[in-house]
Amino acid sequence: MQRLIVLDTETTGLDVDSGHKIIEIGCIEIIDRNITDNSFHKYINPQRLIDEKAYEVHGISNEDLKDKPIFDDIIDEFALYISDSPLIIHNAPFDLGFLKSEYIQSNHDNAALENSREIIDTLKIARKASPGKRNTLDALCSRYSVDNTDRSLHGALLDAQLLAKVYLRMTQGQTLIKGLSEAHVDKNHDTNAITENRKAKIIYADIHEIEEHENYFKN
Repeated sequence: MQRLIVLDTETTGLDVDSGHKIIEIGCIEIIDRNITDNSFHKYINPQRLIDEKAYEVHGISNEDLKDKPIFDDIIDEFALYISDSPLIIHNAPFDLGFLKSEYIQSNHDNAALENSREIIDTLKIARKASPGKRNTLDALCSRYSVDNTDRSLHGALLDAQLLAKVYLRMTQGQTLIKGLSEAHVDKNHDTNAITENRKAKIIYADIHEIEEHENYFKN
């Protein structure tokens, strides 16, 4: 059984080095190339102000988050959910940078995010498959015929759902497909049972390939 986790975050701003924080995490589970019902979704109180431009992108305000848990309160549940599964992320360095920062501030070992874990950056895959073309999530949805009409604003769970469908279609020639449709899998299955040893295999977008993300707030 192959288990993959598609992950996306929303943040208070673009620059983690300026103290910006995660305000939403959305994860979608793929097992044997089928999207399951076992998702993970949390809103998080960043305990800092959200940039105006960030708010224009995701529509999440500080007022919306005032009664939400801080990252330290959800990190154990998050770590249990992702287990040691490969992570699929669009522009992985961005989301991983924020996650590592949150892990450090929560006194957790951020090496667990990457050590012996495969990181699949769909931005790099898209740039190799379609050089010279726009590779935002909206552009990929259009290219791979994934319906994104509900995406008027960025949202971590919605974007992870869309990315999961895009990933399956953009990689359909690489493995034997059992079906691209969503499958109903017991969301209470034991994710800890997936403990096969994996050698580190990190697939990152290079400096040229992340230029799309510099226009993050324009997408």
